[in-house]
Amino acid sequence: MTGEIPGRAELGDVVVGVDGSPSARTAVLWAAAEADRRGRRLHLVHAADTDRRALFADAETIQAVREAGRDLLARAAALVGERFPDLAVTRELGRQEPVSGLRAAAGARGTIVVGHRGLGGFGTLLLGSVGLGVAARAEVPVIVVRGEPTRPGTGTVTAAVRGVADLDWLPLAAAEAEARKAALRIVSVWNVLAQVGSVATMLDDLDGIARERVRETQALAERMRRLHPQLVVAHHVEAGTSSAGILVEASARTDLVVMGRGRRPLGVGPSLGRVAHSLIHHAYCPVEIVPRGFTYPPTTPDTPAAHDTSGTRDPSGGSGGSGTPAGPGTH
Repeated sequence: MTGEIPGRAELGDVVVGVDGSPSARTAVLWAAAEADRRGRRLHLVHAADTDRRALFADAETIQAVREAGRDLLARAAALVGERFPDLAVTRELGRQEPVSGLRAAAGARGTIVVGHRGLGGFGTLLLGSVGLGVAARAEVPVIVVRGEPTRPGTGTVTAAVRGVADLDWLPLAAAEAEARKAALRIVSVWNVLAQVGSVATMLDDLDGIARERVRETQALAERMRRLHPQLVVAHHVEAGTSSAGILVEASARTDLVVMGRGRRPLGVGPSLGRVAHSLIHHAYCPVEIVPRGFTYPPTTPDTPAAHDTSGTRDPSGGSGGSGTPAGPGTH
């Protein structure tokens, strides 16, 4: 581990998918609260998939789809306006399919928020295909909203780390904790079974490996304390035989779990990994997945986001709605 301290992470605008499902409604309200905490803009996106539909549907059907999408966005904006009247809110009716539409809307700095199941969900524990696709492929952080909306807050954000490579995204978890005025708890799960039979066990005893994991986790915590002197930072190494099980259990005692997204073997393509899959399907709280190597670029005018705040942005060319402003307090 080098002596360099990473820079503080700047939390970007919040982009949330709107599809009319109860899960999406919960995600919209959670995303609005998140944007309010950050002091950033909330961008409501409905990806109508009209580019693909145009291949087999007539113009009248496409127009009906667009009108339905505008109505969904207007109702979502009204819902947010009731709870957060001073929040800057923009709307976008996209022509792409949902995964591509959300990724495009987030740009290089946004955070995507999705519900844990969409209109095609099969059960309360199953993440919809859109949420799964976004979490696995997005180049920006993705938050899957899970847990009971009325669950009392714990005042803790948990960062699930594996080693020094997690230092690239860990400042993001610290920024999330600071925005909530919460403590940051850095947890490293040491799976004993994963070491059995490995080359490492021929060179070092298991106690030595465990001590090294503790040292690494402690060093990560110290980095975050130096980066955020006012933030309460705790660290803990948990030993067990199921990393996923331990983290799911820990999610019952935290407000947000943040973890890095792995890569496929040989580094080819994105992958969520078994632990991330378990968390986004079974956690008791929202889960934030951060792509490996993700860092915010230097502060520039909002990238996601030269979004028009004067109304629903409709890439098809129309005004995209009634022209009612979608800025702060508009619904």
